[in-house]
Amino acid sequence: MGRIYNFSAGPATLPVEVLEKARDEFLDFQGSGMSIIEMSHRGKIFDAVHEKSFELMRKIANIPDRFDINYMGGGASTQFALIPMNLSGKGRKAGYINTGSWSKKAIEQAKIQGIDMQEIASSKDSNFNHIPDPINVPSGLDYVHATSNNTIFGTQFKSFPKPADSVLTIDMSSDFLSKPIDWDSVGIAYAGLQKNAGPSGMAVAIVDRELYKREKDDTPTMFRYSTYGENKSLYNTPPTFQIYMLGLILEWIDGKGGLQGIAKHNESKAALIYDVIDANPEFYIGHSQKDSRSLMNITFNCKSDELNARFLEESKKQGMDGLKGHRSVGGLRASIYNAMSQEGCKALADFMKDFLQRNG
Repeated sequence: MGRIYNFSAGPATLPVEVLEKARDEFLDFQGSGMSIIEMSHRGKIFDAVHEKSFELMRKIANIPDRFDINYMGGGASTQFALIPMNLSGKGRKAGYINTGSWSKKAIEQAKIQGIDMQEIASSKDSNFNHIPDPINVPSGLDYVHATSNNTIFGTQFKSFPKPADSVLTIDMSSDFLSKPIDWDSVGIAYAGLQKNAGPSGMAVAIVDRELYKREKDDTPTMFRYSTYGENKSLYNTPPTFQIYMLGLILEWIDGKGGLQGIAKHNESKAALIYDVIDANPEFYIGHSQKDSRSLMNITFNCKSDELNARFLEESKKQGMDGLKGHRSVGGLRASIYNAMSQEGCKALADFMKDFLQRNG
């Protein structure tokens, strides 16, 4: 069987060129007689892989020198706990922007730690179909937390609030490396790899080194961001295979014109699907408001549950998988991260048109 179009929300499709290179190098990496997953993380060969990934990440994402790039085990859910653990000061006050399920999970971890958590904006009343606007950030907060893209509800920030006297922290798990990033007001940006940047099991936390001063003496060593930053993520054995795969994907992004090129690619292919939804609003009902639409996750329903089920069944026969929506929204969801091709999105758009003709 050949490769299908995988619209899964994550782990997600990866570039075929990257998978092929990893396959070809897997048994004997650079003539070492070993696989990349077998060799020492402190050896010269892996060290070169490790350093190159840092260099490419900083170049491609235009990360200022004030930030450390930290490779950490686990995913974004671990970061939900580490943010309040590392950033809360004496006042232990934080502001959270609630735009869906992942925001709520981050909020729960702050509450567990006794943080005075203020929900400074929310779109809960509309089942999270838009990004709140305006967002007024009160003074006196230790940090503000936002989720840049919401995989379940299909919404995405176009710009972020700029807190006057607090640190902005952003969960970028599902749109990391999909477009240029404005670093001016960011203190920490973090992301799990498994949407746009590699296999699951690792997070990247990009941390302003000034924030290490906030760490408390009773914070365990492995829960401190400084442990990773001051040791180039080599304090303990890092997720070596994930770092290797991340490096290959960074090379792939670089070859596509960097984040500017990838952003154009993502805008173009998303438009193919949104155009079908907009042209047929009585049959395909989009969940997110137009000004908040995600370029990564397109959420919609057919006009009946019966048609949703038929759509899933027939699309799978046409080589498209992972299109079932999350139970919070129902219906359908097309996750079209960086590695989803223009051809894949066109195939889905063409299927949507054909399905409408037969069932409208």
